[in-house]
Amino acid sequence: MNFQIFGQPERGEKRSFSRAVKAGGLVFVSGHSAPHDPAKGIHRGETPQEQVRNSLAFIAKILTDAGSDFSRIVQVTMLITDRKDYDACNEEYVKHFPGGLPARHTVLFGVPTEAKVGFACIALADEEPPMSGRADGPQH
Repeated sequence: MNFQIFGQPERGEKRSFSRAVKAGGLVFVSGHSAPHDPAKGIHRGETPQEQVRNSLAFIAKILTDAGSDFSRIVQVTMLITDRKDYDACNEEYVKHFPGGLPARHTVLFGVPTEAKVGFACIALADEEPPMSGRADGPQH
């Protein structure tokens, strides 16, 4: 199978995964929280809502680089570090999918950072026609 890697870690970088891999007509985006590099003026956000917004903006850029976009996402994993943030994360999350929500599951996780939320997703790659909308059930 042919595949293409996006955002492979640079030599010496602690990250041991690629940002995304495109294979079989799909783009598989690894789990990412919002970027945070205060020395460069990049802050992930203080609230869960800000972190959702910034994480999804980062995911959107990865998808664009891989030839896809939010309208082609078919599955999302929301990674949260605190159950108390679930409602606040959902409040912001749904705003990013006005055409309908993709399949999703939520996972409680621990990371060695102060991130409150992160996301991973699977999207159709550019070889596939864009989704015209989401459906509540099978289309015949």
